[in-house]
Amino acid sequence: MNDIYSTKANLASRACITTGVLHKFSSNNRRNLTISTSPLSMGRKAAKIAKKKNAEDAKRTKVYGKFGKLIVTAVKEGGGADPVTNQQLAKVLSQAKEMNVPKDLIDRNIKRATDTKQVGFMELTYEAYGHGGVGIVMEVLTDNVNRAAAETRAIVNKGGGKMAEPGSVLFNFERKGVITLSCDRSQEEKVFELATDAGAEDIQARKDGHEGFVVLTEVSAFSTCRRQLAEAELAIDENETALKMVPLTQVEVDDDTSDANIALTEKLLELDDVDAVYTQ
Repeated sequence: MNDIYSTKANLASRACITTGVLHKFSSNNRRNLTISTSPLSMGRKAAKIAKKKNAEDAKRTKVYGKFGKLIVTAVKEGGGADPVTNQQLAKVLSQAKEMNVPKDLIDRNIKRATDTKQVGFMELTYEAYGHGGVGIVMEVLTDNVNRAAAETRAIVNKGGGKMAEPGSVLFNFERKGVITLSCDRSQEEKVFELATDAGAEDIQARKDGHEGFVVLTEVSAFSTCRRQLAEAELAIDENETALKMVPLTQVEVDDDTSDANIALTEKLLELDDVDAVYTQ
């Protein structure tokens, strides 16, 4: 089971970016990807669309919140609110621009950072075991470590999970660039060729209910690959595109156990300090 920003649809499929057949790139090897959908009644379809929209809005809010905290940290640690002289801030602002973070949000957080009462944020990683032995990694950006630790532990315990020792879960994950494209199968060859030239590692069909592809890259190639795909006018799903922790192995569980882990993940993401949750 895997999720990046942990929508229920993604977790339930357990196949957002790490399941299915991975397609290694080769000029002599082009595999067709099959995308299928199940028929739905109009009522169910409308409800599903509304649910997906709410999930996408929640993801966008998380992304914006994370960048707000990163901006505050960059201003305080990097030497002021001027990106010309503050290279740390310049880097964060460049990333925010790539992710289409609104300018007013950026300006608001730069101003917020100049408030002497506002403290900086600290990046933390917590690990836990969910139901069925599923590994969980939580990325936290907080201005109060004690609060973050206490609230995260409380949610995990109440949700039937167990906090894990540092490193006991994380070794099952690897940070990768994940670029999610919204396009139909007619653009498959274009995606393969552009992604290959841009240094991507793998590509596979989306399995989160949307048509398109997921491109995986090394961390160092993420920005370049993303930019080249965007310049080729391929539609990038910004809510699902970022540097993410991808599980190296998966833990198979039954539907009831999966639902329990979904509920736990959703509760964790309700915490302001938690920016992302990844599961096996």
